[in-house]
Amino acid sequence: MKVLYFDCTSGISGDMSLGALIDLGVDSQYLQNELLKLNITGYELIVKKIEKNNIMMTDVDVIIDEALILADPNTDDYCSVEKNRNLIHINRIIDSSTINDRAKKMSKHIFLEIALAEAKAHGKELENVYFHEIGAIDSIIDIVGVSICIAALSPDKILASELHDGSGFIKCRNGMVLPVPVPAVKNMLENANIPLVQEEVHTEMITPTGMGIIKCLAEKYQEMPQMVIHKIGYGRGKRNTGKRGAVKVVMGDLI
Repeated sequence: MKVLYFDCTSGISGDMSLGALIDLGVDSQYLQNELLKLNITGYELIVKKIEKNNIMMTDVDVIIDEALILADPNTDDYCSVEKNRNLIHINRIIDSSTINDRAKKMSKHIFLEIALAEAKAHGKELENVYFHEIGAIDSIIDIVGVSICIAALSPDKILASELHDGSGFIKCRNGMVLPVPVPAVKNMLENANIPLVQEEVHTEMITPTGMGIIKCLAEKYQEMPQMVIHKIGYGRGKRNTGKRGAVKVVMGDLI
């Protein structure tokens, strides 16, 4: 039985997950070609190998060109004037693409999980939860990218370690100060039977995108089972937490 095991003891985010799956062996050019099927403009996906904490790992960056987004007349078909997207808009992008059905279903499941958590955090109806364009493209590439990679690797089972997050507070891009775990992550953890360890690290280690990905992918949270290991992939995180600073994904067969 082919298994993917996510080691999230250094946290998890969308770019960390995507980097680990590429590091595991998914061809980055194949991934980029598949992402083109979304017909999204205004971004560039940068994939590179980098050494961090004496480990070679894959770093993924989604570089956004806001000027190109705002200049693209096609975005008016599914965006508000402010260039924001809600779940309906994002599902429309995914459904109208030609990526495979497994990746479509997985992507929409993850986005729904995150949108439900954000709706609860902000006291809004689901259809009134909007992702600002810049964050939306980043999330779409990370989430759909992970889904494409999982579909390509085609594991029989996905398992994960306990999750580790920081503590204290974090200042967000919009200037708001939020407690860690941030509200959307906290909402996804509630009544989910997912084990969480809070570290004495005063920053965010689990992003809402990372939380949505692992919650929707993992069947069980446990120590790594006995398995014949075929390959290990590391996806680099951007924060310096004093930990390994990467998601590790192990691919192998159960013994």
